[in-house]
Amino acid sequence: MSEPPRRGADLARDALAAARDATAARRAAAGGGKGAAGVRKPRRRTAGGLGRGRRRGWSGAGADDRDPQTLGRLASRLSGERGWAPRLADGAVFGRWAELVGSEVAEHARPESLRDGVLTVQADSTAWATQLRLLQRQLLARIASGLGDGVVTSMRIHGPAAPSWRRGPRHVSGRGPRDTYG
Repeated sequence: MSEPPRRGADLARDALAAARDATAARRAAAGGGKGAAGVRKPRRRTAGGLGRGRRRGWSGAGADDRDPQTLGRLASRLSGERGWAPRLADGAVFGRWAELVGSEVAEHARPESLRDGVLTVQADSTAWATQLRLLQRQLLARIASGLGDGVVTSMRIHGPAAPSWRRGPRHVSGRGPRDTYG
């Protein structure tokens, strides 16, 4: 007669029994935990009566490494340990742009890139680009006061870019036809 196919619960029960037998065999070979008859040896008590080798003290009223830490403090420490602080300061220029330069300037100009301390700013119009060039020292001072010295050392300000007729998906190199506008 053939046995019926084994189901999931039966397979799990057999696996648990095999794991228990393997653990008992390891303990018996190591000579720890249980005796030969499978009876647990009594635990040796310490002076404190807790069964541990040493007793942990309370952390007290002062700050301790075991105290809960705020997420901001942990992130700050992690960024300092891993050397991410300069890159985070660079990102803060983009994230806090309106706060750093003021809402009116932020409406008409946006930061494009920050490389080696040079901030590239794109203005909405040529008039705003000129105005930003005149305000460049004050803007650098405001950014330095908000983020620290050395994050932004200089600014490169661009006005709006005019459309280029030389590039595009249908551009033909050379002079091309000259009757485009008439």
